[in-house]
This record gives sequence, structure tokens and C-alpha cells, in this order.
Amino acid sequence: YNMTQRKYLPTLGELIDRLSIIQLKEVFITEHKSEYANEIKDIVHDIDLILKSADYELDGEFVRAIIVLSQMNLHIWTNEDNARSGDNQGNQLMLTHGLNGIRNTAKNKIQEKVGGRKDYKIDCIANEFKDWEISWQ
Repeated sequence: YNMTQRKYLPTLGELIDRLSIIQLKEVFITEHKSEYANEIKDIVHDIDLILKSADYELDGEFVRAIIVLSQMNLHIWTNEDNARSGDNQGNQLMLTHGLNGIRNTAKNKIQEKVGGRKDYKIDCIANEFKDWEISWQ
């Protein structure tokens, strides 16, 4: 099996998104901490390979996209956790849907910088959640 034969590798945006989620799992699902630590190590390795071969400079907007992505993942995690425990105040499903759109936009911002596939499912956030909108440059 040769890695160069693969046709659908995760993008940098997808790897950073996955890293953000696995980092949350390492903290919140402690009974599998070592498995998550190993997955984090593998993802960081792949991100390092991509960044070392990059012919672009990372900038503040790139860093901001990573922060927005991480924050949206935490809010989605918390929101889903609340919904599972029976707290459906404020229409949790609609909020998660909107936050997921912001999350996809953040991944697209990363991909704009480095090139590659984008996610085109970036629904706008419902009016009652407009405070969550991000002021992208």
C-alpha cells in the first residue's frame, strides 16, 4: 500500500477540526485518554508534514479560523451534552445546526489559505442565534 496512491486524504482543515474534537474527547472522556492521546499524536504528525511542505505563510486570519473552529466544536459539544441530558432550552438542535455552518466556514477559511477541497454546506445561522455570527474579514 502506497500513500501516494490515495485519492481522498483529509484536508488540513479536516485534520485541524478532528484534532479539536479529539482534544475535547481526551479531556471529557477520561477512560479513553491514552487512545485519544495516540490519535492526537498521529494527527499532529500529519499536520506537521503538511505545514513543513507548505509554500504559503500562515497569518492571523488562519490562526483565527483555527480558534473559531475549536470554539464552535466546544459549543457544539456542550450543546449536544445539554440536549442529551434533557435540557432543550433555546432549541438546541437549531443552534447546533447553525454552529456547524460556522464550523464549516472556518474549515473553508483554512482551505482558502492552503488550497484543496472545501465544504459547501455552510447554512446561515437562524435569526435567533445571530449573536453567534463571526465577523470574517
